[in-house]
Amino acid sequence: MAFGRRNRRAASTVDRSTPNTPISIGRLFSYLRPHWWRMVLALLALLGSSAAQLIFPLIIVSLLGAVLSPPYDPNLLNNVTVALLGVFLLSSLLSFVETYLLSFVAEKILATLRTQLYTHLNDLSLEFFANRRIGELISRVSNDVGLVRVVMVNTVIDLLNIVISLIGSVVIVFILDARLALFILVLVPAIAVIAIVFGRSFQSLSTQVQDQLAVSTVALEEGLQGIRVVKSFTREQYEVDRYSSAVQKTLTTALRLARVRSAFTALMSFLGFGAIGAVLWFGGQEVIAGRLQLSTISGFLIYAITIAANIGRLAGLYGQVREALGGVRRVFEILDEKPSVVDQPHATVLGKVDGRITFKDVSFSYDSRIAVIEKINLEIAPGEIIALVGPSGAGKSTLFNLIPRFYDPTSGAVSIDGAELHNVTQRSVRAQIGIVPQETQLFGGTIHDNIAYGRLNATEDEIIAAAKAANAHTFITALPDSYQTIVGERGVKLSGGQRQRVAIARAILKDPRILLLDEATSSLDSESEGLVQEALDRLMQGRTTVIIAHRLSTIKVAHRIVVLDHGKITELGTHDELMALDGLYAKLYHMQFRDPEAELSAIVAPVNGDSSELATTDKRRTGGMSSILGLGRRS
Repeated sequence: MAFGRRNRRAASTVDRSTPNTPISIGRLFSYLRPHWWRMVLALLALLGSSAAQLIFPLIIVSLLGAVLSPPYDPNLLNNVTVALLGVFLLSSLLSFVETYLLSFVAEKILATLRTQLYTHLNDLSLEFFANRRIGELISRVSNDVGLVRVVMVNTVIDLLNIVISLIGSVVIVFILDARLALFILVLVPAIAVIAIVFGRSFQSLSTQVQDQLAVSTVALEEGLQGIRVVKSFTREQYEVDRYSSAVQKTLTTALRLARVRSAFTALMSFLGFGAIGAVLWFGGQEVIAGRLQLSTISGFLIYAITIAANIGRLAGLYGQVREALGGVRRVFEILDEKPSVVDQPHATVLGKVDGRITFKDVSFSYDSRIAVIEKINLEIAPGEIIALVGPSGAGKSTLFNLIPRFYDPTSGAVSIDGAELHNVTQRSVRAQIGIVPQETQLFGGTIHDNIAYGRLNATEDEIIAAAKAANAHTFITALPDSYQTIVGERGVKLSGGQRQRVAIARAILKDPRILLLDEATSSLDSESEGLVQEALDRLMQGRTTVIIAHRLSTIKVAHRIVVLDHGKITELGTHDELMALDGLYAKLYHMQFRDPEAELSAIVAPVNGDSSELATTDKRRTGGMSSILGLGRRS
């Protein structure tokens, strides 16, 4: 369905993240609340595992003391070794509990967030999607959500693990030798400053990587979805180059991030090992002077390495968080999007309607500057068939989209049975409306599922009856799997006429009181057009119908024709009345059909002998009706 020229242009751009969008840490970690007891158990396991790791160096000190200092005690060596194995076993068991619980929580949070994000996307108005590309949104749901796990689960546990290990190690090294401990602690301020400086670069570059990744995802998604067009124009290499270019830009930015990360890691490593070297030098002097035992300095070195490693991990963790926040921000930007069309707090539910549609002083603009339609006043009676005609850009599609409240008027009001649409819920309005678009959208499942989409609780008999009414049952049952035939991506396994009839069956099953048709017979062959038109005629019976008209047959079946030009209704009446006015409609009509009766005869006449040229001429003329009357595929 069309959404207007301005929106189609906007849809060609890729949305960019706003780096300055604030992120609430409290909001981020609120996703942990439903899993608090698992997190508590994981934290207890973490405490036990960290304590076991802190005891390990002390056991090593005892072990070295038993073998390096006389008198030698074999029993002490055996006991220390058994204790060491026990510590290893306990640490491993607690690590298993911690890792499993954290993985469980992380996966649950990712599933919840992806579902929440997709639910929110479904709640947003069509205007949002008109200004975004689907590949960009897929990237946010699939790639960016994964970074939330880094911030929320991995970071929390890693941070606690580091803090516990760091504090415990510092306390123990001060007990072992306070002078040696100062060599380690002097690193803390320097590492903190370096982490802050590098952290800013991490977040900025990470956001750029995610943005570039989204661009490559868009190129991939568009190329694969349009693979028929790609192959028909032999543009395979062009699409490969387009995707490769996007991937190369992602690679360039990712390598910049890798260089910054590598420099940060190398600097942290140098500082850590430099401190250990200083401890070795000073400790060696103390051992030579007899003021420190070799076993003590060995244990101290283990704690020193632990402290240095944890300080480095802490700085690295800060960098990881700053990187991940770039992706997390992109997720929350989507969650913070507000629908442009919202239900009022006092909105009521629209019950079953007769189908009277009223436009009262309705104007609409996409950008608040240029009015697409202006001061439209129109009343459509229940059961009436209205055809919208006009040049391209006249406002037909915009008027069409205001009825199911895909957009709200900039001014004026649209009403159904006297109820203004902004006072009733969107769902209740759309429940009364059936839409058959020109470009049929089928889902990749079975024919049965696509028809049942019109009413999910429909019985098998109701689905078959709808298919019969849509002239679809015969071709469906001729397929190898009948109603269980997989239609493929966007219904690619069916012909255009078959897709249209499945869509009509879906609308018939819904049984709406109001029908909106972006007439879809203009691109079909004669046989398919006849079957689809017959199905449409059945569908329109007794229903208020608004059609964006493409064919003369549609114009003639309409009770009234609305002629739009530059966003205004310039003429309104039946075909004969408008012809008698000799205005815009008559002018466009004569440009398209110089001798309408002869043209119609040529369409239905057998094509043989000299008549083939006439039929060819007629086909050429009727094919051009869209461009002359403005009844093209989009308005």
